[in-house]
Amino acid sequence: MDTAANKIRAQEAEGRERLIDHDALPEDIAAYHWRTKHRPTRYALGPAFLDWTSQPSPYRRFEGAPLTELPLLLDRPTPAFPGPAPAPAALSTETLGLFFELGFGLAAWKSVDGATWALRNNPSSGNLHPTEAYAILDALAGLNDTAALYHYAPQEHGLERRATFAQPQALPKGGFLLGLSAVPWREAWKYGERAFRYCQLDAGHAIGCAAMAAATLGWRASLLTEPTDAEVAALLGLDRPDAWRRWEVEHPDALLWIDVAGGEPPPLDLAALLALPRDWRGEANRLSEDHDPWPAVDRALALTRKAQGASTSRLTPRPVQTTASLPQTGAVVRGRRSAQRMDGKIVAPLESLRAMLAATLPDAAPLLPALSFPPRINLLLFVHRVEGLAPGLYFLERDADSAARLRAAMGEFDWTPSELAGLRLWRLKSGAVEREASLYSCQQAIAGKGCFAVSMISDFERTIGEEGAFAYRRLHWEAGLIGQALYLWATALGLTGTGIGCFFDDQIHGLIGLAPEEQQFQTVYHFTVGGAVEDARLLTLPAYPDSRRGR
Repeated sequence: MDTAANKIRAQEAEGRERLIDHDALPEDIAAYHWRTKHRPTRYALGPAFLDWTSQPSPYRRFEGAPLTELPLLLDRPTPAFPGPAPAPAALSTETLGLFFELGFGLAAWKSVDGATWALRNNPSSGNLHPTEAYAILDALAGLNDTAALYHYAPQEHGLERRATFAQPQALPKGGFLLGLSAVPWREAWKYGERAFRYCQLDAGHAIGCAAMAAATLGWRASLLTEPTDAEVAALLGLDRPDAWRRWEVEHPDALLWIDVAGGEPPPLDLAALLALPRDWRGEANRLSEDHDPWPAVDRALALTRKAQGASTSRLTPRPVQTTASLPQTGAVVRGRRSAQRMDGKIVAPLESLRAMLAATLPDAAPLLPALSFPPRINLLLFVHRVEGLAPGLYFLERDADSAARLRAAMGEFDWTPSELAGLRLWRLKSGAVEREASLYSCQQAIAGKGCFAVSMISDFERTIGEEGAFAYRRLHWEAGLIGQALYLWATALGLTGTGIGCFFDDQIHGLIGLAPEEQQFQTVYHFTVGGAVEDARLLTLPAYPDSRRGR
């Protein structure tokens, strides 16, 4: 008998009394999370089919806003991965162009059977790209003679001047503001009610992209925890009627300070900045001609609105040490891809696993310290093919407090400590776990055919209880940021990673001894790393025309 399948059926039977009333919207964010769980016998609500005629455009443009093309420095040398650069680069249109290209620009075009689509340097669930990027910059030669708000247009690799201040300086000296927002409709078109989760994971990836791009220039990205959603929306103009079309609301996510000296964020008087008059330009384009509303996504947005500032938890960045020879950062960022299949053969060197896991720790430079929130996620590892490490189920502690509480709630396991320097890694049980990894990742073979797979388990109930419903978003940001670290380090070490947003939430919990009705700890993201199988049918084309190189 298939014991794993029997366990799934038993857990399903236990949870039948909690079947969701899909005619009633969730009352709180925990109810939304429960409602949008995938189960082997019932997936979260999504579209019955994909209406390709209403597929949203992945490109937001503001018609009537002046566009300034940024220099495209594809041939500029960059520091060895993961940086930082030995000295901070001066802020200019050239360095700004490199920052936005590495953070949010196009990576390549793919083509097959007459269909062509773009890949970007920032990953996205389903390549749907809900995340938009904005910048507030003081006057800069070649850009504008006063301070202004800009929107980044990745296809043109340019900045649209959305609003202009009257004075040349509006910000503290030494950096600029980066704003991130999301268009949930882009994800809901394909994923329905679970789309809100994916928007937040993408925001976490985007924070990591900004941190990596900043480090490449010797700069530093820091998430600002104090601004509310209303303040970020007002700052980026998202509360204006010309900022979006009906059913295509653009929701404020995060505000980051990019310090061009590589230091800490200065004090920011947000009220004074918002009080400055601005001359607005442009109107948002329409992304789809038709829409299917998803009220549960709208409810999740409303439930998790950030109405008050949060305290900041900044860690001193620690470089990740490795004996591996690593390529330039630019090559890593531009060469990152999401695997569609794994070969089930490649064995990862033990040092590669150690470096990748070390890069996910809360103080691992340059990505994780950008978060500015205390860590609340620990990792469950399904190890398949790693040289010198027995296959089995492992546990990586990222946060001592939540890890201790999770360990107390889990079932009986071996808890054999590993000997990987700098990591608090335990083997829970030995033996092949490929079947479990694939089965619990919505029966996707990619989770079992890689070198290892990861399940990210959050200290869910405690974090939301202490920080409010907004914490649901920031838990997913933390998970996306961990995923971005794995993406980049896997690429740098000659492997390939991919995020997995489809997984059987409660069955993962059952695997480690948590009851199906348990809400204290919740899985928020899966990831896998291994040797990718390339699709020979796909033609790869350059991200930008040769005429744009160097200018």
